[in-house]
Amino acid sequence: MAIETAETAGTAERSVTHVSHHEHRDVSGGWLRPAVFGAMDGLVSNLALITGVAGGAVSPRMIVITGFAGLAAGAFSMAAGEYTSVASQRELVEAELALERLELSRNPDDELRELASLYVSRGVEPALAQEVARQMSVDPEQALEIHAREELGVDPTDLPSPLVAALSSFVSFGLGALLPVLPYLLGATALWPALILAFVGLFACGAAVSKVTARSWWFSGLRQLVLGGAAAGVTFVLGALFGTALG
Repeated sequence: MAIETAETAGTAERSVTHVSHHEHRDVSGGWLRPAVFGAMDGLVSNLALITGVAGGAVSPRMIVITGFAGLAAGAFSMAAGEYTSVASQRELVEAELALERLELSRNPDDELRELASLYVSRGVEPALAQEVARQMSVDPEQALEIHAREELGVDPTDLPSPLVAALSSFVSFGLGALLPVLPYLLGATALWPALILAFVGLFACGAAVSKVTARSWWFSGLRQLVLGGAAAGVTFVLGALFGTALG
């Protein structure tokens, strides 16, 4: 018996050790994903805009004006789009939650059976599923939260804020779009300092994305560098062609 108990304890200890070391990454990306992608969007779009204008052989002053115009237009567009998108999504979820709350008050027995059937469909025995659903439905707010999670796939206590989404998009896009303009503000008269700083930013953003993907940091960084560089190269050629044609 002592040996059996020791073996059982050892098994339990190994199980606990395994669980404590079994960690998953944040698959939603948390705040990092929208911030990095917002900055990346601003960096790529404004870099492409600036290289396109520079390809037309305009003055550094005109490049700075164009860069800031692209920064402002893109940041406001991103913020407005993000606000509208998140607000519309939130309003839809709130409407569905109101409907679910009404159904819970009007037809509690039907909602209880519905919740129990969900547990049964996931392999829980019918009697146990019924008892679990009953206990979970004692508190109306808890019942609403459970139905929202099971039926809508949302957490009613953690709905996204349209204002926060808009502000974060505005700031991250603006910071990314500022990078290719910064060398000109510091006195640069050629395109290459802006390209170097922008390419460093592209690689850094790509490497940061690897925190929420399964790719290595250098692969993600190089991939974003190639994509952003290709966009800048294409717009530079187009700017040069249009500059020659219109000149």
